Amino acid sequence: MDEERLTRGSILRLAGVAAASLGAGAWKARDSEGGGAAAVESGALTCVLTPELTEGPYYIPNEKLRRNIIDGHPGTPLILQLAVVDASTCKPIKGAAVDIWHADAAGNYSGFGAGSGNRTFMRGIQKTDARGIASFRTVYPGWYQGRSVHIHVKVHVRGNVVHTGQLFFSDTLTDRVYRNVPYSRRPSRTTRNASDSIFVNGGRKSILSVRPRSAGGYLGKVTMGVQRS
Repeated sequence: MDEERLTRGSILRLAGVAAASLGAGAWKARDSEGGGAAAVESGALTCVLTPELTEGPYYIPNEKLRRNIIDGHPGTPLILQLAVVDASTCKPIKGAAVDIWHADAAGNYSGFGAGSGNRTFMRGIQKTDARGIASFRTVYPGWYQGRSVHIHVKVHVRGNVVHTGQLFFSDTLTDRVYRNVPYSRRPSRTTRNASDSIFVNGGRKSILSVRPRSAGGYLGKVTMGVQRS
């Protein structure tokens, strides 16, 4: 298993990274002293809710519980580590069901239109572990007309949907990835983040923190603060 292991300490460091990547409004300080991981640990900072964004037209309920959602489709490897924490305490939530779906490198969704021949690619559900982490193995999403590059996500806790949103990538990273095949075989994408109607309504707070992996491809992380009920 080459997916990176996260300790509680690394979750707190990830929370600090998430705060930096999501902007100053991502965390609310109870007082003006201190900050960062130590403040999260001590309770001086409180997570805020991850922005709710539209589900979109391509959701299929009751997907497979699985980590690898590639189904043999080409693309730049992408490992996702999605942390679910209580928005009030920043504590990891164990056993949350994280449900994701996105377009393949060609811009197709499984189960719809050109992707209807295969119902399952780029779709899956994972339960969060004791560290609040759900991990997926996928490929960097492709683009389709009218939307910037994104991943759909739902979080379920005890059978209730506690978050519906979309995860985004920096345009600079997408430009870099799309210089390579199979992405480079398509025309230049039509929509960047700044002109995406969903992104401009809160997507900046849902940009994945992404870095290259030594094994190739990328590792993407984000912390999603949710209310349990």
